[in-house]
Amino acid sequence: MKLVSSAKELQELLDAERTQGKTVAFVPTMGALHAGHLSLVDLAKKANDVVVVSIFVNPLQFSPGEDFDKYPRNLQEDTELLAANDVDYVFAPSATEIYPNGTEITQRAGVVGSTFEGASRPGHFDGMLTVVNRLMEIVEPNAVVFGEKDAQQVFMVRKLIGARFKDCQFLEGPTLREQSGLAMSSRNRNLDAEQTTIAEAISQNLLKLKTELEAGALFSETIITHTGALLSLPQTKLDYLAVIDPQIFRPVDNNYRGAAKIIVAAKVGEVRLIDTMNVRIGKQ
Repeated sequence: MKLVSSAKELQELLDAERTQGKTVAFVPTMGALHAGHLSLVDLAKKANDVVVVSIFVNPLQFSPGEDFDKYPRNLQEDTELLAANDVDYVFAPSATEIYPNGTEITQRAGVVGSTFEGASRPGHFDGMLTVVNRLMEIVEPNAVVFGEKDAQQVFMVRKLIGARFKDCQFLEGPTLREQSGLAMSSRNRNLDAEQTTIAEAISQNLLKLKTELEAGALFSETIITHTGALLSLPQTKLDYLAVIDPQIFRPVDNNYRGAAKIIVAAKVGEVRLIDTMNVRIGKQ
């Protein structure tokens, strides 16, 4: 495994790989890696010959007052983990390497980017799409891999890839969970023992909602019940709980039938967590 901090050096290394007929898969991350990230690496390895993982905490996707400075960072630990999992290149650039002309937004998320996460975190998705676009321009992969847990991010990145990088395959990895049901997240390490139990209750609530909807419960009544349950949790500030149509990323109603996604975001103490679960509503 080779650690690279220069965009130019990485491009030269990948060009050399391509002259040998090899294909490249790319896994963008912000570091603080866990088993969920490694599952994306495994997916990348199965799809292509060479695997590139980026580690970059993107300042553009953090709103004022968010946890940019507190976001967990441990490059040595991350690179050791990736080396043990046969990653070929780790790209760990500085902000000036990614944004040589300054941190200017180049991509806009549009209407969907102003809902849910976008409503709670103004500008987040513009910053996220800007860095993904820049990283894609540097790596020029044959496939890019994202995890499904951040459903809104996946929705918008998939559209970006389809519009600007048409020859790149988009791969989506399933959410990995702890035995308790809690979705794996880099931010989980910032939870204390009591907060971890609360976070687990959020994920368990989502599973109950999924089970009830698939059993035929009326959507409008069920979502109210589970919203109330989440609002009653200690140390918890609920941002949203919704069931959306994954094709348009808008909330469903009682008449909806088909595949949907439950999405949730909440702060437990000072730690902001998101989760998603797939659900099928109505008889097919």
